[in-house]
Parts: sequence; C-alpha cells; structure tokens
Amino acid sequence: MGYSAATSTQMAPAAPAAQSTPVTQITAPAQPGAPAGATSAPARMTARTAMPSPTGSAPGGDFVVTTDGLTRTYNGVNAVDNVSMRVPAGGIYGFLGPNGAGKSTTMKLLLGLTSPTSGRMSILGRPVGPRTPLPPGTIGSLIEGPSYYPSLTGRENLAMVASYLRLPDSRVDHALATVDLAGQDRKLVKQYSLGMKQRLGLAMALLADPPLMLLDEPTNGLDPAGVAEIRELIVALARQEGVTVIVSSHILSEIEQMADTVGIICAGSLRYQGPLSGLQDAGVIDFTVSDPAGAAALFSEHRITHQVRGRTVRTPMLPDEVAGDLVARIVRSGQTVFRVQTVRKTLEQAFLELTEPAAASPAHAASPLTRTRDRVQVQAQSTAGVAR
Repeated sequence: MGYSAATSTQMAPAAPAAQSTPVTQITAPAQPGAPAGATSAPARMTARTAMPSPTGSAPGGDFVVTTDGLTRTYNGVNAVDNVSMRVPAGGIYGFLGPNGAGKSTTMKLLLGLTSPTSGRMSILGRPVGPRTPLPPGTIGSLIEGPSYYPSLTGRENLAMVASYLRLPDSRVDHALATVDLAGQDRKLVKQYSLGMKQRLGLAMALLADPPLMLLDEPTNGLDPAGVAEIRELIVALARQEGVTVIVSSHILSEIEQMADTVGIICAGSLRYQGPLSGLQDAGVIDFTVSDPAGAAALFSEHRITHQVRGRTVRTPMLPDEVAGDLVARIVRSGQTVFRVQTVRKTLEQAFLELTEPAAASPAHAASPLTRTRDRVQVQAQSTAGVAR
C-alpha cells in the first residue's frame, strides 16, 4: 500500500492515524505517536505556526533535513547503511539510486513509518524522536504511489484528509487547483488515469501547506506526457511555493532536469552528495599528432603528465594559453597536429561507476569525487613547467 498525505499518515478504511514519528538515536523499537485528535485544533495551529517559514529553512541552520549514521537493518542486512544526509533549505533534492538501493526505506525512516536501527535525524531544525514528533501537516509525502478510496471522488478523498487534519475547505480547493484537478474533482477516483491519480496524491500531500515534501518515484509508470506534467508541477512547487522537495528516482535524466542537489545511494550507502556538476570530472585533453614520441618528449620537457595511446598523447586539463603554446611548439618542431579535443566523463558514466557493486567505498561518500580533485592537482603541477 502506498502512502500519500499531508503528513506521514497511512490511509486506511478507518480514520487515519498519525504516524509522523521520526526517531533519534534509536536502539529499541519506536513507540507509537500520539493518537489522532490528541492535539486540539488551536494547539495544532500553534505548532504549525512555530514551524520554519514557508521556504523550509530551519532556524539557525541551512539544512531542513540532516541525518547522522542513519541505519536500518532487516534480517542482518543493512537496507540503509550509515547514511548522513544534508538537505539544503529550498529547492529540490534529488535522491538517486537503482531499484532496491534504499531510497524508499530512507524516506520511510524520515517519515517515521519505520524505525531506525541506529542513527540520528533532525527535520526542520528540530531533533525528532518518539516523544518529540513533528506536528501533523509538517511533512507532505507520496510514498510508493498514492493511497485513496477508489469509490469516492477526488474531492471527497481530499476532504476526508482535510477533516482529519482539521483544515478549512479552502485548502481542498487550493490543492485541486495547484495540481490542475479542479475540473475533475467530482469524478470517482477509479475513473482517473494513472497521471491523475499521481496528481491526487500530490494534492493530498499539499493540503496542509507543508514546508517539506517527500516524493518517492512520483513519475513511475507514467507516459512521457505524464512524466513531464509531474516534473513541471514539482519544479513549480519548489520555485513558486517555496517548498523544499526531496524526490527519489532511479532515472538520472529525470533528476538532472529537476534537482539542485543530489544524493546517490547504492546498496544502502550514500555514495555521493552535492551538485550534479560535482560528478563531472575535470576531463583530459587529447593531442592527435604525426609524431607522438616527439610530442611526448616535449611534454616531458615541460613536466606535463601524459599518456601515449597510438597517435594520441593525453594530458590532464590545461589552461587554454598552455594548450595553445604546446600546439605551437609541436608545429614548430616540424610535426603535424591532426586534432586537439577535450574528453570528459558524462554524468551517466559517473552515475554508473558510483552505483556499480565495486564502486568507491562509502568512506568517500557525500563529497566530490576524489579522482576529480587529484586530477586538478596534477593539472596545477603539470602546467608549472610551461608557464616558466
């Protein structure tokens, strides 16, 4: 069953029960949250008002979600393994990884739908745990597909969630308009297309105007037009409504078109965290020449690291002035330069390397690729000779 609501709430035939109980430093099973209705409407509104501003920024910090050593073990296997996330305030955080990597489990941990084996979490600037859950409506979520009553209309489904959260009817109208379902709200949900059902799930997550949303593979199973609609809606929520969105996917191109920051997870471990641009290495320069041995001797004379591959001599990235000077020197020595080109690893290649079983160990997670830094250092050293 999927989860979709303006809280970490599971829809069920009975009145939904609040389960927004993230956990901190857990060594025993989490205790259930307060019963639904235990918080009065005035108290709930006070708690919501005390939350961070609509931009999702946490008081005194730049991250809306932080985890330290977050781990969840099932039958001796770490489905989530020592994950330390840092989700910046505002914008879209793309949570990327192959199927079975631990994306859904991590999101359920953040929502309190499952309990960590160990680790700590802070959401919207507050440590959270069994005795300090976030108020209902703080986090909007769509986990493993939308959850709804097929024999009710879209409006009736939303009204039921709004009633549970003690929200005014105007929030239902606003949510329907935001996801472009205003003209379809009287139709039974079982008559909705898959894309409309996904939008209904997003509307449920938006009802309480949460500063943070968690969306688990929201474009799964949609046709290209449906994928584009959901993607544009998510981007609009982040850019126009000021909501911080964590969206998971196993498709690199989808995240590339939405996310400001990415976290790449594989086998439960966070392999990379930062901007997508950080995945791209500095690149190399290939000089294809008539006399590679002579060009190699010239590069050695100027202390430029290089490799000879057939008629091509490969060097680290060099400033334009240095590369131009080298070409001039090669030509003056009587050689022919056939081609000079820059070669860079694609994002797809970098992603596949990180998610291969033999990829870099988690010790290098959440930092720019070490290979990129090393290559930049080599470049700086190698250009010194030519500069002189």
